[in-house]
Amino acid sequence: MKAIGAKNRDILMIFIFNSAMVGLVGGILGIILGGLVSALFPMIGVTMTRGGSGSDMSLSPGLMIFGLTLAVLIGVISGAVPAYRASKMKPVDALRYE
Repeated sequence: MKAIGAKNRDILMIFIFNSAMVGLVGGILGIILGGLVSALFPMIGVTMTRGGSGSDMSLSPGLMIFGLTLAVLIGVISGAVPAYRASKMKPVDALRYE
């Protein structure tokens, strides 16, 4: 992309956005899978209670938002170093491996 005029910052932001989207999709799939598994627990006779109080555990909207935020944050953090390295590459080196 540098070969066609993209700046380091543009390349960095594209890579960071890509890693955030991967984290978001992973978080959404994790919420769906977690919801399905927790819905199946009562069917097989497993009960979940919170700290002995007897209240049922459920997947609350706040918990889902926290999970999505954490997934996106982990995606951005894990993509930061590769994004920085990609933004600092010379165009000739990037095209050589393509």
